[in-house]
Amino acid sequence: MSTEKKEQLTSLFEQWSGGPVIEFTPLPPSGSYREYYRLKGTGWCAIGVYNSDKKENKAFIEFSKHFAENRLPVPEIYSVEFEKDIYLIEDFGNTTLFSYLSEIRGNKEFDEKVIAIYKKVIDVLPRFQIQAGKTLDYNNCYPRSQFDKQSMMWDLNYFKYYFLKLGKISFDEQALENDFHTFSDYLLGADCNYFLYRDFQSRNIMIKDGEPYFIDYQGGRKGALQYDLASLLFDAKADLPHKVRAELIQYYISAVKKFTDIEETEFIQMLFGYVLIRIMQALGAYGFRGFYEKKEHFLKSIPYAIENLSWLLDTVSFPIKIPFLTDALQGVVNSKEFFQISEARKVSNKLEVSIFSFSYRQSIPQDQSGNGGGFVFDCRAIHNPGRYNQYKMLTGKDEAVKKFLLEESDAEKFLSNVFTLVNQTIKVYISRKFAHLMISFGCTGGQHRSVYCTERLAEYLKSIPEIDVKVRHIELEKKDNS
Repeated sequence: MSTEKKEQLTSLFEQWSGGPVIEFTPLPPSGSYREYYRLKGTGWCAIGVYNSDKKENKAFIEFSKHFAENRLPVPEIYSVEFEKDIYLIEDFGNTTLFSYLSEIRGNKEFDEKVIAIYKKVIDVLPRFQIQAGKTLDYNNCYPRSQFDKQSMMWDLNYFKYYFLKLGKISFDEQALENDFHTFSDYLLGADCNYFLYRDFQSRNIMIKDGEPYFIDYQGGRKGALQYDLASLLFDAKADLPHKVRAELIQYYISAVKKFTDIEETEFIQMLFGYVLIRIMQALGAYGFRGFYEKKEHFLKSIPYAIENLSWLLDTVSFPIKIPFLTDALQGVVNSKEFFQISEARKVSNKLEVSIFSFSYRQSIPQDQSGNGGGFVFDCRAIHNPGRYNQYKMLTGKDEAVKKFLLEESDAEKFLSNVFTLVNQTIKVYISRKFAHLMISFGCTGGQHRSVYCTERLAEYLKSIPEIDVKVRHIELEKKDNS
């Protein structure tokens, strides 16, 4: 982010909150080009957004207002400066449905807690689609007001050019184009007069205090009910078991029937058509970000999507003739290149980030991975709470110390620079398939400032799915073992 945009977001926050910004933290980038920042003051917190696409900003702001009027759990819009492409929204924390899923589900049996949270999500979905969708002003939609034939052809051609071609899958272009038209006409046979969220997947659903909250619906438009359910249940890396999907499909049908009548058999048949177009849309995105933009972590989602595609081709028979599309899809499933990506997935390929706190009175932690490198940050320039009697027996994990460092020091400015530097390095390490990064924070006693900074960096990095974070507090461990 430019210094100008940072100053503009800071000014917007201070006008809204009536106080200074104490913490300005960049959030990890997502698949979009929007930039997100967490801004904190004394008693105030917000997510600052910068997005140069004014039409997309308008869609998000207007949809948010409408959904809030319908009592849907979406972020409150705090302040907006359209001309500067910035706005402030409510902060729901760092836990997405995907990270929640990754943390609590068991290795063998799918955890009932996960099924319960998915059911909470599904309870809300028809309220977006049907209840709020009835009175939504679709003139605010961007880039189109409907998921119509044109929108479908965009997604199908995105898949063709950014996945099939870049993935070196052979196909007859004209014959495939003809099948695209047949397939899209079939999908348009569904009732398409509901709100279609468009990207209703596990990274756009936040979990706070055990309840779901919803973000990133600015691409929404009018469309079929089936699309969003397909997005949720066949979200590639969420990797839901098929038995659980079947249970949740029935649960969704029951939830929808509270709002409108649907014919169950017809709904499910059409659902799998929308599952297929959603898988192709996702593969197109993975191909663009992975093959074209060379972002390695998008390629890691491909095997999960192909497993869903393989199951669909083996299980579902569509009442239309699309032989060339089917051949191309079988080519994806049987591809040796994609098989190699899939095999590589079976080996742990996450970047391990080890974060240490330590005392300079002792020694800097040694790298045990054999790779060398990494960062050592000296926290001794930060105002030391250990100088004050009331904090001497506490650590950087205690709330009183956290409050001191937040309000009485420049720790946040220090950490903002650390986050930017570490985030830049992690991007490169992931792209180059490095296995380990070591980061250490040192202070005089290894108890207050270094512990606080270690915990804050670990919390920041936790939302990046391509890394495993490990934390050690050297001096605190000594005390625990003494």
